[in-house]
Amino acid sequence: MNYLKQLLHPKTMGKTLYDKLWDSHLVHKYNNGNALLYIDRQLIHEVTSPQAFEGLKLANRKLWRASANLAVADHNIPTEKRNEGISDPISALQINTLIKNCKDFNVPYIPMDDIRQGIVHVIGPEQGATLPGMTVVCGDSHTATHGALGALAFGIGTSEVEHVLATQCLIHKKSKNMLVIIHGKLQKGVTAKDLVLQIIKKIGTAGGTGYTIEFAGETIKDLSIESRMTVCNMAIEAGARAGIIAPDDKTIKYLKGRMLTPKGKHWETATKHWKSLFSDSDAKFEKIIQLDANNITPQITWGTSPEMGLNVGERIPLNNNNGAQNALKYMGLSAGDSLADYKLDKIFIGSCTNSRIEDLRSAATILKGKKVAKNIKLAMVVPGSGEVKSQAEEEGLDKIFLDAGFEWREPGCSMCLAMNADKLEPGERCASTSNRNFEGRQGKGGRTHLVSPIMAAAAAVEGHFVDVREIMDQV
Repeated sequence: MNYLKQLLHPKTMGKTLYDKLWDSHLVHKYNNGNALLYIDRQLIHEVTSPQAFEGLKLANRKLWRASANLAVADHNIPTEKRNEGISDPISALQINTLIKNCKDFNVPYIPMDDIRQGIVHVIGPEQGATLPGMTVVCGDSHTATHGALGALAFGIGTSEVEHVLATQCLIHKKSKNMLVIIHGKLQKGVTAKDLVLQIIKKIGTAGGTGYTIEFAGETIKDLSIESRMTVCNMAIEAGARAGIIAPDDKTIKYLKGRMLTPKGKHWETATKHWKSLFSDSDAKFEKIIQLDANNITPQITWGTSPEMGLNVGERIPLNNNNGAQNALKYMGLSAGDSLADYKLDKIFIGSCTNSRIEDLRSAATILKGKKVAKNIKLAMVVPGSGEVKSQAEEEGLDKIFLDAGFEWREPGCSMCLAMNADKLEPGERCASTSNRNFEGRQGKGGRTHLVSPIMAAAAAVEGHFVDVREIMDQV
């Protein structure tokens, strides 16, 4: 019967990359529009997993496949004086609970003192736990990061974490397809962070709601794998369920030889499959957005949402809607002013968005031979993993940061969110390479401006926001 159908209807609609990944993991489709999806990899951290493991214990359930999981502590861990332990009792409890749960259920766990430890969305690709063609989940919204390797990756809730642990499957509803095509070349001083902030500014934080976004075009192809991670990381900030980029030769080169990647004949089989993971030329997208990379400039957010962004040099916009007025009040800004007129208090280079070796290298080029401005109370660099930290130290980047007046910290989520000792105080203004500038995100009353690593480095030197391209001209 299927053969006859093919003869009668030889022409079929092509599939998007998302469609291919979805179909290859579809276990069952329900009449209500939901589906049962097989999950290849679950990444686990200390914040969203305790209740999931407790649910398994109460129901006397075992894990379906313990080796399909990888756990690491990142949100609550201190980034300095780790030998003194964790002083906050809640943080200590969460991390100790993770350690015990992983031991009880035989889940692979990377200890805090292991060089492989780091932010979950940094260590996943770094260890080869994330591979093209996989479905990857984690109890963290920025799981979209892993889509940069051609994986279908998205964040889930605690009850879903438990469901995946027990069944290796997840009840999920299929998204619509959006294609964001970026043409042209990113200019000097413009990074992947600026690119994704520009995309969010264009479509809004709800622009991707209900969609999985595929990023494509020559600009994306030109990006390094680490830069692609930055773009996919913030797909969630555009409202999308996931962000994805088709794997290519760069992807394969990046993954080769990593701890959990296939070896020998399995590697050859895997790479052959990975090269088939792309959207067909006649695939249908429900929404297509196009941007010209040549016109993108360094970005700075001014408000309390990632969509509230400015081209460097632009003045704070005048907008009478309540959201904008509330944002201005919270941020202590006035419409019509230049952000350069406002002194900064702290600088944070880190997070799952911008803490990889390329991010640190780029920031170090701006800081070399310079000093942090006197009005900056604290400037800190937090590598995304122990391996990133070690590589940076081998290259002497730590010395550049320290000589400039930055603190060189241990890996962790750090000041991206106020769940550890690294926080903003009320009213403090921060140039941050993280992904969210919500009210209180970096500390109660803290004011966050999202920028790229090189823009953060330039702001550290001047004590306020400047156009990093002017400093680059002097290097």
